[in-house]
Amino acid sequence: MRRYGQQSHDRLALEYSPNLELSPHWQAFLDELNGPRYRQFLTRMLGTRAFRLRYHWHYTPAGCSVSPHCDAREKLGSHIFYFNTEDDWQAEWGGQTLVLDDGGRFDSKSAPAFEDFERIIESQALGNHSFLFCRRGNSWHGVREITCPPGHYRKVFIVVIDERRPLKQLSRRIKRLFGRTA
Repeated sequence: MRRYGQQSHDRLALEYSPNLELSPHWQAFLDELNGPRYRQFLTRMLGTRAFRLRYHWHYTPAGCSVSPHCDAREKLGSHIFYFNTEDDWQAEWGGQTLVLDDGGRFDSKSAPAFEDFERIIESQALGNHSFLFCRRGNSWHGVREITCPPGHYRKVFIVVIDERRPLKQLSRRIKRLFGRTA
């Protein structure tokens, strides 16, 4: 169970670290993501240069989902790269990231169900597409339960874009540890 009564986010995850041995293709991709052109692109899209990047892979089997949620305040956005193709995945199995419009009705610290949202916009999850979204107030999103056969997985690589404001982040951590009055 997650905070605010939200359902857990079921998936297999691998966090990137600089000492992780990668294939030459993955290393070239990470080099590109860490290069100046991608950072300039994100600066344009996000309207700030004050960010740092983290990376992780998710593999999601049948029966798993990511419940509707809003990301933490320090997260500026995510860039999701989908690695399933028509050869190994069928769209009806799910896996699309869903952007959820609540019409401003829900507190971000609540646990609505997918059915509670006024409008749902699906990302394109096949054919090596990517999906960049920014966190803004109630930026609700999630992934419905995966319905693929055994041995198949929703495969994504995610660039997490966190704000880079060390003093602000330290202040938030202290408040979380010691309460709002510290």
